[in-house]
Amino acid sequence: MTAHTSEIRLSTRGDADVIDITGELAAAVAESGIAEGQASAFVRGSTAAVTTMEFEPGGVHDLRVLLDRLIPVEGDYEHNRLNHDSNSHAHQRASIVGASEIVPVSGGRPALGTWQQLVLIDFDDRPRDRTLVLQVIG
Repeated sequence: MTAHTSEIRLSTRGDADVIDITGELAAAVAESGIAEGQASAFVRGSTAAVTTMEFEPGGVHDLRVLLDRLIPVEGDYEHNRLNHDSNSHAHQRASIVGASEIVPVSGGRPALGTWQQLVLIDFDDRPRDRTLVLQVIG
């Protein structure tokens, strides 16, 4: 088994900033030289997440609206009370979406669907510098 690991640093705006990272994953797969296997993307931090979606303005808007309904920014959060903080909603959203995704690698490319992109979502309530760990195993 062969493994190739790389890290990417991204600056985000926070507040559910959605960044397409499909190109970064494809570059990591190409750099690895692995033709068949799996690629993973993992974001460090407890207020950001990685998922797949159709990355287009309507889809991004709808995702933000859905998360605002499910986990509102202004809520009665114990984390905020105990820590004199304001980002409990970001922790909860990141927990639900998840910190990583695994994508099959086939023919030396991520096996994503036509309208499927890999995205990083930063839920924190302020801009952040994020580290994305990409790993390709074959």
